[in-house]
Order: sequence, then C-alpha cells, then structure tokens
Amino acid sequence: MSHILSAVAWPYANGPRHIGHVAGFGVPSDVFSRYMRMAGHDVLMVSGTDEHGTPILVAADAEGVSARELADRNNRLIVEDLVALGLSYDLFTRTTAGNHYRVVQEMFRTVRDNGYMVEQVTRSAISPSTGRTLPDRYIEGTCPICGTDGARGDQCDTCGNQLDPTDLINPHSRINGETPEFIDSTHYFLDLPALAEALGAWLDEREASGTWRPNVIRFSKNILAEIRPRAMTRDIDWGIPVPGWEDQPTKRLYVWFDAVIGYLSASIEWARRTGDPEAWRKWWNDPEALSYYFMGKDNIVFHSQIWPAELLGYNGQGSRAGEPGVGPGGLGTLNLPTEVVSSEFLTMEGKKFSSSHGIVIYVRDFLERYQADALRYFICAAGPETADADFTWAEFVRRTNSELVAGWGNLVNRTATMIHKRFGAIPAPAERAAEDTALLDAIEAGFDAVGALLSAHRQKAALAEAMRLVGEANKYIADTQPFKLKGEDEATQARLATILHTLAQAVADLNLMLSPFLPHAANDIDRVLGGAGRIAPMPRIEEVGELDPEVLPDAFDGRDSYPIITGDYTGAPAWGRREVVVGTPIAKPAPVFTKLDESIVEEELARYADAAPDDVTGA
Repeated sequence: MSHILSAVAWPYANGPRHIGHVAGFGVPSDVFSRYMRMAGHDVLMVSGTDEHGTPILVAADAEGVSARELADRNNRLIVEDLVALGLSYDLFTRTTAGNHYRVVQEMFRTVRDNGYMVEQVTRSAISPSTGRTLPDRYIEGTCPICGTDGARGDQCDTCGNQLDPTDLINPHSRINGETPEFIDSTHYFLDLPALAEALGAWLDEREASGTWRPNVIRFSKNILAEIRPRAMTRDIDWGIPVPGWEDQPTKRLYVWFDAVIGYLSASIEWARRTGDPEAWRKWWNDPEALSYYFMGKDNIVFHSQIWPAELLGYNGQGSRAGEPGVGPGGLGTLNLPTEVVSSEFLTMEGKKFSSSHGIVIYVRDFLERYQADALRYFICAAGPETADADFTWAEFVRRTNSELVAGWGNLVNRTATMIHKRFGAIPAPAERAAEDTALLDAIEAGFDAVGALLSAHRQKAALAEAMRLVGEANKYIADTQPFKLKGEDEATQARLATILHTLAQAVADLNLMLSPFLPHAANDIDRVLGGAGRIAPMPRIEEVGELDPEVLPDAFDGRDSYPIITGDYTGAPAWGRREVVVGTPIAKPAPVFTKLDESIVEEELARYADAAPDDVTGA
C-alpha cells in the first residue's frame, strides 16, 4: 500500500465554476482517487477555494460588497457544486483559513532565510483612474516573442512564454481599457535561477520515469530555458501579509505563491481536524509517498516550476543550500510532485470557455437540469485528457442516450427485470456453458486492464474498455436469449437461472468497475441488485470552526466557521470481483439514467446565445 496525495487545483472564488473547470481539475482527480482507494492505497485528496488576489477585489467592487463577503458567498457555492458532482475530497477548504495563513508564512520565512527570496525594485502596473495595482493577468497586449495579440502580463498562451507586463507591446487594462502607469516598487522575488539546476535535475528525473504526459514535460522543460526571478509579493491590501513587512499593510504575498502552498496547508488542516496533527507527514515527508497534481494546462507553469521551486527553496536544495524548517512549526523536508497531470482545454460549441464573454455552462445550472453522472461520463469519455476537446449539446445528448441509457442502463434494467420476473431473487447457477464462463472471465480480466489504465491517468481509454465489456454483456444477452427460455422443465429453468446469475455477476462487476466514473449511478445500481447502495462513498459538507483565528486580519472578525468538503471513504469495496449472493431479492427496477429529448439541443443553444456578462468579472 502506498500513500497517495491527490493534489487538486484550487478553483478561484471570483464566481461559480463552469464545466470547463471541473473537466480539468475535478472529475479526473476524483476518478483517480476513487480508483486508488479501491486498489488499496491510502489516498489524501485535498483542495479548496483560492480567495486572494485583485480579481476578487474587482468582482467585489462590481457588486458593491467587500472582498470577504464575495469570497464567503462563492466559497459556499463552489463547495455545494463540487459535492453535488460527487467529488470525494478528504478536505476541501479555503485560502482564507487561518491555518493556511500560518503555513504560507512559515514557507515564506524559510525560503527567504535560505536565501531564495531576494528584494528587488520592479515596475508595477497601476490603474491611473483608481490608483490600484493591476494584476499581471488583467493586462493584455501584443506578445513581444510571437507577436500574438491578447497575451497576458504573466504569460502568452500562444507560445507559452512567461512574461512581465512591461514586456507587452501596447499594454492595456482588461478592466477599462486604459493604458497602465508603471511605477517603481520594492518586492520579494523568488530567485528561480538559483534553483534552476535543481529544477532541471528534478524534471530530468521525471522525464526518465516515462510517466508524465509528453505535452506537460515538454512545456515544463521549455520554460526552464528562459528562467528568471519572479515577483512573489504585490501592492495590494487583500491577501496574506508579508513576514517582515508588517509595517507595509498595502503589500501582500502574491496569490500564486500562497495558492500552491494550499496543497500542503490543506493536508495539515485535514490532519489537525482528524485529531492526529502530524498525520500529514506520511504524504509529505516520506520519500516513498507519491503525489499527483491535477489541473488545466494554463496552470502547468505554477506546478512544474513555481511550486517545485518553493519546495526546493524550503528544503535548502538550491545553489545557496540552506536548511528545511525544523522544530515547532517546522515542516521538515518536503516531497516534490511525482507527476503533474494536466488536462488540455474544453471548449463549448467550438469556442473557448469564458465566463467573461458568456461562453460558459456553470456547474450548478447544468446539475439543475441533468444528472451529475451524465456530465462525469461525458468528461471522462470525450474530455480534454491529452488534447483540446469540444463540448456540444448534440454530442452530450448522443452519448447520454446511446451509451449510458441504451448501453449500460439497458443492461442493468434488462438483467434486473428478468431476475425479478422469473425468480424474484438472484438464482443459483447450474453448470456454466463456455459462453457464460467466457463473459465472466473477460470481465474479471477487465479489472486489471481498466485499473492499469487508471493508474497511468488514461481515463478515456479505461472508460472505453469498461464500456466495451458492457457491450460484451449486451451481446451475451442477444446470443443466449434468456427472454425466450419460457419452459418450466428442469433443464430450461436451470439454463435460465445460470444465464441470469451470470448476468447478475457481470452487472455487479461492471458496476464496481465503473464506480470511479459514475459514483451516483453505482450506488443506484447496487440498490437495484439488492445491495445497500454504498459502493461509492460520497462526500459531505461540514461546518467547521476556525483553527487559527488569531492570525487572520481584521477583515475576518466575526467569522468563526466555514464549510468544508470531507467524507469517510473507507467503505469503498476492493477493486475486483465480489461474488453476488444467491437469494438476494431483486425488485422491479426503475431506470437509473434519464433519456434526453433531442429538443434540448436547440433549447440549450438558445439559452446561452443571449448571455452578455461583464467583460471582466463574468457577472
């Protein structure tokens, strides 16, 4: 058994999340985590809402509320949506938790004291109309390297190069179009060149493992070629105070410095809330532990360069050496990521998802009209695993109706209906024929095949293999024709009992195999087969008290609790065959999956055709 950290990208809390977001970070991480638990590993799946930075302030200003009010509201919305989607977090928390502030400041102090945070004077972009610092991502212009318009002040998505706002040609603010004013300001910079050799050695090691997706390792190694110091503080009054700069209340740690530390702080918070404050070390200090980071491709740089550099700096493993934090509050030597599992982009009807331009399907809106597992199935079967993928309503309807309803759902329904009608309970089999054994052997072998693909983050291929076996079970019904075995003689009844027992076992096996992809349906199908409906343990929301209120700024006075996602997932069955129990009563089943009317395609296209949100906040 291994200790497996599932580190899931933190959704930003400036608004609700859309299905493009959960296609990148949410569903793939949950499928992997559910499978690894069933395979016998000790999984810790953590994340939370990312709540600092200027975009929060901009969105709050647009609504006439405080940054805290906006963050509190959107944190709860996101928590509710992710639970409804069935994402099995051990802890989903938030960056405005006192525990997070404490861990981030410890990381900063040690990285600084080890010599990897250096003070430099830089040019900061200021909005002339408001006097507020503009975040790098809110400044756009022409990329000086590839010449593409619409490059951001931190990165050009076209060529992948890191940028500074001062690099852009004809820079302008996304908020109001004005040309930013650049002023001198002192900031702490993460000295990436001093960590470049260690980063390169780590990436070489990861490339040699052969486990990383080729696009991720190529991108990660390419950005090393242009490595330079990166600012880790900002001129802003919303965020985590900078240790040592307590007398400068308008300077805060860069949101991307603190957000990636959330994987560690959430692990520590989880341990504290379980009553074993040191339990997190099994995933972070044990060199045999494995860690997998799930996100969209636009965040690769922060997970394959910035976060590993922070960890190396904390560990004292760069060119300036140093010592990891020890003693009270010290974190010890921290593990670097085993793998950065990045998905490509999901588009919508051929257009890039954009809350700010109305090209969006929010998770909440989707789940109000359609089954959560229908969305999960589409993401797993046709999502952006290794290449950009397009969500269309026509394809969603087609896959739901032809694959979920007519394929898997029909197999479950026909099997349960025949057992209920002819025996009332799972019958005892007689001697199996070759075709019976062939089906069961093929499905049992599927556990190894599907499991190997899931371990390698090839979820699309894993689901395809499981659904191929569903097709084999449906073919078995067509070949054996149990619905025609109507005689009451002993031989006919024995043959019918054997076929239906074979089908009951096949459905039970396939249900367990599909449960990481379709957890809600797995529990429903388990109940159809006479079980308790606990094949796939589900997450829950808990209201918890603040652990470290004393470290939070005055803006959080009065907030003594917040919602988290957690759950008890120890009841998940082991990955492999569980023999069905002869005599288990089978009631008349109801359909597990909802067939969709073709008319919803035009309805949905019309619904989103008139969306006209604010250009910046997406409101």
